[in-house]
Amino acid sequence: MNRKPFVAGNWKMNKTTSEAHQLTADLIPELKGIDSVEVVLCPPFTALKIVKDSISNTIVELGAQNMHWKSYGAFTGEVSPLMIAELCKFVIIGHSERRALFGENDETVNEKIKSALEYNLIPIMCVGETLDENENGRTEEVVSRQLTNGLAGIDANSINGDRVSLVLAYEPVWAIGTGKAATVQDAAEVIANVVRHTLSKVFSSELSERVQILYGGSVNGDNAGEFFAVDDIDGALVGGASLKAKEFAKIIWAAAN
Repeated sequence: MNRKPFVAGNWKMNKTTSEAHQLTADLIPELKGIDSVEVVLCPPFTALKIVKDSISNTIVELGAQNMHWKSYGAFTGEVSPLMIAELCKFVIIGHSERRALFGENDETVNEKIKSALEYNLIPIMCVGETLDENENGRTEEVVSRQLTNGLAGIDANSINGDRVSLVLAYEPVWAIGTGKAATVQDAAEVIANVVRHTLSKVFSSELSERVQILYGGSVNGDNAGEFFAVDDIDGALVGGASLKAKEFAKIIWAAAN
């Protein structure tokens, strides 16, 4: 299956608008000559417009880091899919930090996925187990549950177009921001035997083979190529390394190569 490599940078709660403009300006020249990778930047909400303007007429696309599932209403501090869709093509949903720090769960992830699709946004849906769950042999149980519940009630036809309207990111929580990446073999086994296998049961084997699945968790310019060399790993959701233009570009070039 010929899936296009995909690299997304999640800036998290970093970069003012001026810093976001500078980082984007530093990144774009580093990507000259690349046309075979989908590249997405996910800055904070406050920087979405300035990054959108900065990436105009480049290969880079824009994503948000989160959204509420309601279109509008009395939800102080939240941002709706209607607002996101004016600027973005992608939106990260269910990141482990949202689950751990802000009480999100499989049910709210499911609401957000449905809402994103309604507004023609492509969700980058995150799944992954904690260190405790990993050490107790619960990786398959947890990741399979997150996928099954998070995608419940979604018609395969709603995502199965010329470009599948869903991207998945397997992020073992214990590897995020710790400098401790999962081994390539571990990541590949979970993505092939749990993520794709569960997708085939939720949708179909044909559709599961078309969905791009990323690895996330301490990916950097030095180790990215090892992950991308695996057939079932289609790219990366990058955190800290996406805040440095040359380092992030090195990851994208690894995907291109």
